[in-house]
Amino acid sequence: MFTRYRTISVLVAISLLPGCTGAFAATPVQKGPVAFSLRSLDGPTVTSESLRGEVVVLAFGASWLPLSRPQLQGLKKFADDNASRGVAVFWVSTDSESPRSRNFASDVQLRAFAQKYDLRVSVLRDPDGDTSKKFGIDQVPSLVVLDKQGNMVGDPIKGLDSEGNFARQLASRLDQIR
Repeated sequence: MFTRYRTISVLVAISLLPGCTGAFAATPVQKGPVAFSLRSLDGPTVTSESLRGEVVVLAFGASWLPLSRPQLQGLKKFADDNASRGVAVFWVSTDSESPRSRNFASDVQLRAFAQKYDLRVSVLRDPDGDTSKKFGIDQVPSLVVLDKQGNMVGDPIKGLDSEGNFARQLASRLDQIR
């Protein structure tokens, strides 16, 4: 235990040296196809393997920090406009499944959230953040685009257009893989 605290102290001291930004390295983003498994609220578990062959957009968020109404409407419009083009869109909740957590949301609450905002994309759960970490996501909302082989296209898009213009935010990424 003493070693752990000494290590933390050394890291803090190094971060305070002149010329050091003080930022610790983020979890490295996995290269190549990212393996994941996310429980769906309304159906089977969605896995990276089950999505092979599809272009995928994962919109990470939380009910406690919901997208604004224009953003949710934009996500819905983007999903509707791109369904015929083979783009699968999912909203991934990072809400905890533990009732003892302050960021808890039950499946019933998440369904009500989706219904309230007329969100008609599949809602998936990433309560422990395992999947979001694999993609290098450290804030919500964030977007991730996956190509047909499951590779992440570019870095995550952190923060979203306040007007919900997902087509504009995702255009260059989708053009790279079409």
